[in-house]
Amino acid sequence: MKKIVLTGDRPTGNLHLGHYVGSLKKRVEMQKDYMTYIIIADFQALTDYFDQPSIIFENVYALVYDYLSCGIDPNLSKIFIQSHVGALLELSMYFMNIVSLARVQRNPTVKAELASKKMKNDVHCGFVFYPVSQAADITAFKADFVPVGVDQAPMIEQTNEIVRNFNRIYVNSPLKECKMILSDTSKLLGIDGKAKASKSLDNCIFLNDASSVVRQKVFNMYTDPDHIKISDPGRVEGNIVFHYLDVFYENKEHLLQLKTDYAKGGLGDIFLKELLFKVLEEILFPIREKRREIQIEDVKNIICEGNKAAKTVADQTLHEVKEAMRLNY
Repeated sequence: MKKIVLTGDRPTGNLHLGHYVGSLKKRVEMQKDYMTYIIIADFQALTDYFDQPSIIFENVYALVYDYLSCGIDPNLSKIFIQSHVGALLELSMYFMNIVSLARVQRNPTVKAELASKKMKNDVHCGFVFYPVSQAADITAFKADFVPVGVDQAPMIEQTNEIVRNFNRIYVNSPLKECKMILSDTSKLLGIDGKAKASKSLDNCIFLNDASSVVRQKVFNMYTDPDHIKISDPGRVEGNIVFHYLDVFYENKEHLLQLKTDYAKGGLGDIFLKELLFKVLEEILFPIREKRREIQIEDVKNIICEGNKAAKTVADQTLHEVKEAMRLNY
């Protein structure tokens, strides 16, 4: 059975609909056919919250609740905490010796994040080198596939570059390149329509939002400011309600008709928002119900078992790496 390892979920808050369509839905589907390891990336969360450890501590369990309520099956997927698998940190250190600072800084994802956070020379090393940590996560489990959003594609490219360089230097290397599996949705915009859905921007719908909260967020969405009366022609392009319907409404034939009717006039924003609310509730209601069934002791046991399984695999890979590097004295 081929393996799949997922990185990028940091325990800094609950997951939202952007995460769901970005990779979580794909994980649930693929776990039946692949051995799946899911990382709670607390190492990487420290790159943003090193001075606020309580944020990470409070959200580790919240992240597992989100996984389980969305359909991740602990009998099929191993959920583990990154910092509990020491081999990942050691492997990261070895990789840092074959990656230059200039190369990491050229990584488009890193460049975009540095720009968004307005970091320059005061950026700390841990933040810049987190792509190396992700490479260690992936290679430690000899992953065949890694599902990611399009914005994370440069991370997979850099991982494979590290693998090629390592294998060129060291004979009998156990490392292997992986293939990325891109999500069907390039990115989900925030409910404000201005940027990618993000917890930090407070512009997203969380998977654990109550029905009343979801409704409020949907009805606060901007549509077309010139679409004042139902009879007025409306603008479809850039309309955040239609963006969400494009992503989540499965009846594409009906959606096309709605766009036509809206563009020529005769279709109101309230009707569209009611439809979107109904569509989102069909997704979120079973997630909420499943969440109510989960017990904290079960969560703790799942993490404990996942840590053990992940440590066994990563330790074996690290042993093979050190053999190849002739560090076996």
